[in-house]
Amino acid sequence: MTGFWRFCSAAVVSLALFVGGGAGAFAQEPERILVFAASSLKDVLEDAGAQFDQSHNTKTEFSFGGSQTITRHVVAGAPADVLVTADDAWMAYAVKNGVLVDDSVVELASNGLVLVGSEALNAEAVELNAEALQAALADGRLAMGEPETVPAGRYGKEALTNLGLWESVAQRVAPMENVRVALAAAARGEVPLALVYSSDAKVEHGVRVLAEIPQDSHRAIVIPGALTSGHSKASEGFMEFLKSAEGRKIFQAHGFKVSGD
Repeated sequence: MTGFWRFCSAAVVSLALFVGGGAGAFAQEPERILVFAASSLKDVLEDAGAQFDQSHNTKTEFSFGGSQTITRHVVAGAPADVLVTADDAWMAYAVKNGVLVDDSVVELASNGLVLVGSEALNAEAVELNAEALQAALADGRLAMGEPETVPAGRYGKEALTNLGLWESVAQRVAPMENVRVALAAAARGEVPLALVYSSDAKVEHGVRVLAEIPQDSHRAIVIPGALTSGHSKASEGFMEFLKSAEGRKIFQAHGFKVSGD
């Protein structure tokens, strides 16, 4: 009898382990959400994704790059659920190519422009006139997004043109593939000046703001987001989260402006 009960006991333990393991095996896997977004939105969107995943059975992942690059990838068929660009021109390009859900485009936030320099090199404030810019640049260059394709570069060229400063710096521009590359160049002291978004200056402690670009010198810098035609169900919830009061607070915390500011 002793051997029999020992057998029964072992059988019960084995069954319990099987059932427990089976429950874990059949637990629902987190639903993946893939967001294609502009490089300038990396910090804010990763923060938002982490907070969203905490209260949902989701795993939000990102592919960051220049707005022109990520949008072209989505148009070419990349498996994104959500597209968030740094301006409305590239979002309009995605709409025109029919890769987004109709009427899903929404303005999530807006941004501004600033001139920054290296904190370590004690860069000093710069007045927005040709003489002061030339003096600040010395033998160096002005890093900014590529003026013809990168949103930050287009806004920057527009602002400098309207301020009567473009001609004085056009030959000194170091065009970058996206605004975060320009920001990093200033932080490392590789360039004396970089023209970047206000939100970039807030997250990069290696730079200091040397001048704020007047808002009326360029078109409004809007941050639009939209669902792609092949989006997952979970991504709908993520977009709603970004538009919510909680989502707006995250954008504000990262230096963006939201409706009501």
